[in-house]
Amino acid sequence: MAKRVAVVLAGCGVFDGSEVHEASAVLVHLSRAGAQAEVYAPNIPQMHVVDHVKGQPTPEQRNVLVESARIARGNIKDLATLDVKGLDALIIPGGFGVAKNLSTWATQGKNCSISKEVEGVLRAFHAAHKPIGLCCISPVLAAKIFPGCEVTVGHDTECEQWPYAKTAEAMKELGCRHVNSQVTEVHVDARNRLVTTSAFMCNAPIHDIHDGIGKMVREVLRLA
Repeated sequence: MAKRVAVVLAGCGVFDGSEVHEASAVLVHLSRAGAQAEVYAPNIPQMHVVDHVKGQPTPEQRNVLVESARIARGNIKDLATLDVKGLDALIIPGGFGVAKNLSTWATQGKNCSISKEVEGVLRAFHAAHKPIGLCCISPVLAAKIFPGCEVTVGHDTECEQWPYAKTAEAMKELGCRHVNSQVTEVHVDARNRLVTTSAFMCNAPIHDIHDGIGKMVREVLRLA
C-alpha cells in the first residue's frame, strides 16, 4: 500500500505563508516515490498579509486554510481533522508562515509559542514513533517542542550564503543540537525520527534546494 503522508501548510507565499517552491518540491518527491500526500492547514487568520512585490505588509486579511488551498489545488483538509492513526509520516515545508501562523517565532524567537493544533499534531506523530520531515525554518518547531533533538537549518555562522544562521544559535539555546549541513544534505535524528534540511535558509540555486528536499522526503519515507 502507498504510504500516506500528511503535509501541513501555513498559507501561500514565502513572506506570509508556506514557501511555494518548497511545498511543491515536497509534493513532487512524494508523488515520484509513490506516496500519497494528504494536505492540511489550520483554519485560522494569517498573522498579516505581505505584498510580495514590495515586501511590505498590507491591510488585507486572509485565512491560512483558504490560502494553502491554492498550493493544494483545492484538495486540502482542516488541520483540526487530522488523525495520526491513518497516516505514516508528517512533513512541514518552510516559509515565514511557519514562524508567523504556525508559531510566533517571527516576533518572539526562542520564547515563541506554537499553535496548539500544530503542537498537538507534532506530539502525536512523535509519540507514535512516526517520522517527521521539516525544512527551512520549520525545524524551529521541533527545537521548541522536543528538547535535546537534533536538527539542521544549514549553518550557524551568518554570511551571504547563510543569511539566517542566527536561527541555529537560538535553537541551540533551546537545548537542541544543531548540525551544520549543506543545502543538498539532510540530518536524521534517529531517536526522535526527525529529518531536517535547510532549503531556502541558504542562498542557493533552486535545483539544489529541490534536491535537498528530495533527500528529506526519501529519508522520511524510509523511516515510515
